[in-house]
Amino acid sequence: MALVTKAIKGTQDILPEEIYKNQFIEQTVLDIARKFGFREIRTPVFEHTELFQRGVGETTDVVQKEMYTFDDKGGRSITLRPEGTAGAVRAFLEHGLFNEALPQKFCYLINCYRYEKPQAGRWREFQQFGVEMLGAGAPAADAEVISLANEIFAFLGVEGLELQLNSIGCPECRKNYHNALKEYFETKKDELCPTCLGRLEKNPMRILDCKSPVCSSIGKDAPAILDYICDECSAHFESVKKYLDKMNIEYVVNPRIVRGLDYYTRTVFEFVSTQIGAQGTVCGGGRYDGLVEELGGQHVPSLGFGMGTGRLLMLLEAQEIELPKPSGCDLYIAPMGENASYEAAAIVADLRAGGIGAQTDVVGRSLKAQMKYADKIGAKYTMVLGDDEIAQGKAKVKNMDSGESFEMELSEIADNFMEFLVRQETAVLGESLDLEGIDLSAILGQI
Repeated sequence: MALVTKAIKGTQDILPEEIYKNQFIEQTVLDIARKFGFREIRTPVFEHTELFQRGVGETTDVVQKEMYTFDDKGGRSITLRPEGTAGAVRAFLEHGLFNEALPQKFCYLINCYRYEKPQAGRWREFQQFGVEMLGAGAPAADAEVISLANEIFAFLGVEGLELQLNSIGCPECRKNYHNALKEYFETKKDELCPTCLGRLEKNPMRILDCKSPVCSSIGKDAPAILDYICDECSAHFESVKKYLDKMNIEYVVNPRIVRGLDYYTRTVFEFVSTQIGAQGTVCGGGRYDGLVEELGGQHVPSLGFGMGTGRLLMLLEAQEIELPKPSGCDLYIAPMGENASYEAAAIVADLRAGGIGAQTDVVGRSLKAQMKYADKIGAKYTMVLGDDEIAQGKAKVKNMDSGESFEMELSEIADNFMEFLVRQETAVLGESLDLEGIDLSAILGQI
């Protein structure tokens, strides 16, 4: 019988045996962001299309080619979010968070949607971790946001990433640069793709971000933005670099970075790897000082970044960095007979309430089949429970790795098994702990 359907092109299933990697990354980035004072925000997966047209920019590839846009039943134009910043800024304005203490620091884990050619490191549905700092105009804020991303990579043990840095100036100093770009690209207009021909008049800087090999090649010899930024923007950029130097964060200046969204101003940056193919940017961001005004608010200088968790996982795998697997089944109880099945259900309920990963048979397997199943799910310990064990009030618990067995009182197993596990695991690590008064579940979660 044929499958009813398959996953849509450009999407992917993350199966149970792999999901722990995503969960570890998600918890790691949120924990590190929290240390920097960032609080999680959750925004809708779809927004009014105008939000992205005004925020991201009508001349960007995202808006022109890649957005999933449709009319809802009320005739409103709706778009699945292609990125996270516009929605976060919309929430900042709608809920009056500009009246709170600034800067407001947001972080989020979201799914984004872009209709583009699927390839390694680029999907039509992808997860992104992002941070936004609204209400901070000083160069120190740029360095802090960059250092947050840098700490994530350092914590995970990622090597070989290059931080590329640039300044694309403010709207005023970019006017001269736009004129220089127009003059340059006018001489190449016969070679430009149709999309970039349209950009030539409206926003020639977007040509530098074109994915067409021909346009990319032409753009390599275009004038560099750093030759056109004003004194104030230049001083800001120099100060950002000084902060990074003080924080021992290595970087290279790449005057070709412009980022793919129109809201960026001044500092832009990318963390780039050569180990995951053509889509080597793992994290990118910068300053967007005019976006809050563009969406109807007052002037609120802001900045942030987006980090693709899928690309980050690709990089970790390329560098053979192992992420810790969570403890699955600490104890599997194999009942023999109906009465034992009831008793096993009661015991695992008590164990789970105490923080132990416990399972028992729910499909009526034979004892032999149960033990095979316990082995497949990676149970650390097993316990066979029959009428004899129930009558005696005790049963043998077997270590599935060593084969060693020991006896435990059934009436005490829920209370004592957590302590036993902690002692066993710390003994493996060569440690000896005084466990009195200690949260054992917290310790076990860190082992």
